Amino acid sequence: MSNERLYIVTYDISDPKRWRQVFRIMKGYGRWVQLSVFQCRLTARRRIEMAMRLEEVIHHRDDHVLILDVGLADKVDMRIESLGKAWEKLQRRAIII
Repeated sequence: MSNERLYIVTYDISDPKRWRQVFRIMKGYGRWVQLSVFQCRLTARRRIEMAMRLEEVIHHRDDHVLILDVGLADKVDMRIESLGKAWEKLQRRAIII
């Protein structure tokens, strides 16, 4: 069993330059679901690392990031209703960098 948890990360960034920085950071941690929303499978260490990188970029007075902990990634039975484009469940897979 994996020790990864499933997170939904959504953000509202007031400056387009910072928004692009946040988007690039998030692409390294999860799958882009739609504008300013990512689905991420992360260990506790990776979640902390992600949050620290985001903290360095955002302006706390103007920007807002929500990290929603959905639960253990292997145990979550997400019930999602998708209108329009098809929804794909995030699967664990190896990524070669």
